This record gives sequence, structure tokens and C-alpha cells, in this order.
Amino acid sequence: MTISTTIITGFLGSGKTTTILNLLNTKPSNEKWAVLVNEFGEVGIDGALLSDSGALIKEVPGGCMCCAAGVPTSVALTALLRQQPDRLIIEPTGLGHPKEIIALLESPQFAPYLTLNATIALVEAKHLSIPRYVENDNFNQQLSVADIVIANKADQATEQDRQRFEQWAKAQTPPKQHYQFSEYGNLPLSLLDTTRVLEDAAHSQDPHNHHHHDHAQQQPQFELTPQQRYIRKQNQAQGYYSCGWVFGAELVFPYQSLFDSLSALQCERIKGVINTDEGCFSYNNAKGMITITPITLEGFETRLELIHSAVLNWEEIEQNLCQLVSL
Repeated sequence: MTISTTIITGFLGSGKTTTILNLLNTKPSNEKWAVLVNEFGEVGIDGALLSDSGALIKEVPGGCMCCAAGVPTSVALTALLRQQPDRLIIEPTGLGHPKEIIALLESPQFAPYLTLNATIALVEAKHLSIPRYVENDNFNQQLSVADIVIANKADQATEQDRQRFEQWAKAQTPPKQHYQFSEYGNLPLSLLDTTRVLEDAAHSQDPHNHHHHDHAQQQPQFELTPQQRYIRKQNQAQGYYSCGWVFGAELVFPYQSLFDSLSALQCERIKGVINTDEGCFSYNNAKGMITITPITLEGFETRLELIHSAVLNWEEIEQNLCQLVSL
């Protein structure tokens, strides 16, 4: 019996992880689900956020699944399949090409074990009016290969944004199987079982015709050694730059000072799982929309990732972070 598999894709900050968390919270109690997470950054934030969900979680940080971490992706996917979950959800990076992960899942290595359902793409309706998004190759690929398109964060969309999204969705050829608006990533579970129609989507582009990451041959995961208090890792591709830090679990940040500092940064995306003197929190800043949520992780290292369309002063940011924990 094959494992029902769904790709949930979407550009940076579209709400993929929140959507998956909501789906996991409503899954049937007798089912075992697995999630394979890929991130553009190196420090594995999303996997930490999902780790308390009760699902089987594997991470492939450090770029798109196909080029930056092809072998680690296959290893992680195989490890999940060996545990025979009832359902598999795959979250590619918001800066990756979904056609390549579709091609991997359809390859002889994995096709006998999976039933690939309709791909779901999340989009913010307001982005369809912003040239930087509608001219971005990844953004357009994510929408083109999707059978289902969800205009997430509908509460932030104007009436003009909503009309533009509906006009776009109705004009697609071949037509989308389903499209709708959503708030906070709330989707019906039934969408996960929608049959895939865009059978040739994965083969319409040369899988090597895209930007590779500088560290494609390196190990994508990195951890603190016993002697290290923190480490930093950087990545760049597709016109974006990321810098991430892992701080040892023994280091506790002052809640107010840290979040004041993060909120003051001019950065397109900041996300983290952070130990503070008031407990453990997830921090998500997507283009100025900030969410701080308490989570139940204990003894977990602080992980912080910044992603921006220009290089920031990483050294200064790091110095400020270190000062907050007296390093």
C-alpha cells in the first residue's frame, strides 16, 4: 500500500508551516503522519516548530531539496518511509523549484511507495500586484505546478487584492482544480486527498536549469560541538541572503530586549525558536507582520534565521545577540 503524499509549497512568508501545524492539529487520532521540511536557511527553524506536533519530522536545511541537498533529501525521505506513516506532507523551501521535488518523488526510487496527490500552493493575494513577485521565476513555478492554490492571509488582503486573485485563478490554463481564500492557514483535511492532475508539470523544465547554491556539496545540517556556545551559517541564492545562528540551550535571552531588537531590524523575513527568561517562544516576522507564540520545547537550542534581499550587517547583528546573553 502506498503512502498518500502532498506537497505544500509557497513563497517566503506565505504561511506554509502554520498551515501544516493546523492540519496536524486536526488529523485523525489513529493516523501517523510524517513531514519532510526543507528550508532555505541552515538552522532548521520549521522542524523545531513542528517537533511538538506528534508527527514524524525530518529536516533538510540549506537550500532547495533538489540541488543543495539531493542526497540528504533522499536519506531523510527514506527514513520517513521506513516508519510507514499513513500520510506524508512535504514542505519545500519558499525559494526552491517545486518541479524538482515532484520529479524526485516520481522517480523509480520513490514512485512505488508513494501516491502523489494534488500539489497545494499558498500565495498572499496582495503579491499578485507586486512586480518583484510576479516576475520571480520560483514564485511563478510554485503557482504553475499547483493543482490547488490558496490565497492565505486573506484578512490582510484588500477587496482589489481578492478580485485580482480570483481573476488570476479563473484565467489559468489548464484550470486549477480548486482555489479559495484562507486565514491563518486553516484548510480542510479533504484537500490533501485531491487527485493530482498536472501529471507533466515536473517534466516541463530541465531540472538543472536553475540557480544552485554555493554549498551544494556540503552537509546541510550543522550542530554545536561541546566547546561551542553558538555558531553562524550563511546562504545565498535566487537574489536572497540568509544568516542563521544556533545558540546553546544553556543561553537564555531577555525576552523584552531580544524581541525589541528583532522587531527593529529592517529584514524581509525573521524566524526563530528562542529560549528566553519568560519561556520558549517562536518568533515570526514576515514583512513586518510579527507573531510571537509560546511553545513547549524544553532544553532546546535557540535557533534564529534572517532572510533578506540584500546583505545585512551580520557581524553587528551577531554582536548585539551575543551582548544580550553576555557572550
